[in-house]
Amino acid sequence: MPLHTRRAFLASASAATALAQPAETIIDIHQHTDYVGRSDEALIAHQDKMGIAKTVLLPAGSRYGLEAEATGNDRCLELVRRYPAKFTMFANEVPYDDNFGQVVEKYLKLGAIGIGEQKFFVDVLSPVMDKIATVAQANGVPVLLHFQHERYNVNYDQFHRVLAKYPRVNFIGHAQTFWANVDSQQIQEILYPKWKVTAGGWTDRFLRDYPNMFADLSAGSGLNSMTRDLDHARAFVARHQDKLIYGSDCNDSMGAGEKCSGSQQIAMMRKLAPNPAALRKIFELNAKKVMKV
Repeated sequence: MPLHTRRAFLASASAATALAQPAETIIDIHQHTDYVGRSDEALIAHQDKMGIAKTVLLPAGSRYGLEAEATGNDRCLELVRRYPAKFTMFANEVPYDDNFGQVVEKYLKLGAIGIGEQKFFVDVLSPVMDKIATVAQANGVPVLLHFQHERYNVNYDQFHRVLAKYPRVNFIGHAQTFWANVDSQQIQEILYPKWKVTAGGWTDRFLRDYPNMFADLSAGSGLNSMTRDLDHARAFVARHQDKLIYGSDCNDSMGAGEKCSGSQQIAMMRKLAPNPAALRKIFELNAKKVMKV
């Protein structure tokens, strides 16, 4: 075959292979409306820059704003209705309010696909956690929980009891205490540990032992868990590839650079995932397994 003909053939074959491969789909299960004042337009630009196909908006309850000036169910629903191809949403309310179930079920009926972000002053062994799980179980939706030592969803070491009590409810863990406890040597008061990881922490074990425990990779806490010890992270991603779900939870408007933990976590997953099939699970398929997205 003449050289110029061979080059043309190889170029054509390469192009055909590229066309045959499906484009990478990334679902982001963790973003907020009006996050520290960010506009809808800036949020959309941020998600587009990161290459997000679908974003799950997590509303605040009727007060506290998730300590991030995030807005509630109605604002999320407004954006979902304006851009249904780009956004879907969870439903949320302060769980120790009497109307928790009524409010959450109202928005589930309007199309919400989960409950959260539950970032409130709750003990995981309290009746309030039972209330959250009972509503989730009755409606067949997952719950996304922010675990933070001595503040939100406390007594994380006892969360295995909740997982065992509600095996039909999928729980998605997130935030500092969840991600710091990949390490069996975690010092609970330190929310962003930087030392090397000893495998076998609470999070590692919950993901291994309970089919209904999943992990939201978002925010600085998720990113820190992946970057602090690359050897551990690579093994962790490999063994929990069926449980890890991509989320961003960053409040910047750029969608790139050092202030955007979401784009950095995308890059980390591409680096750490053992193969393209695992990466697709993390970016797309695990989210679809847990929620109707």
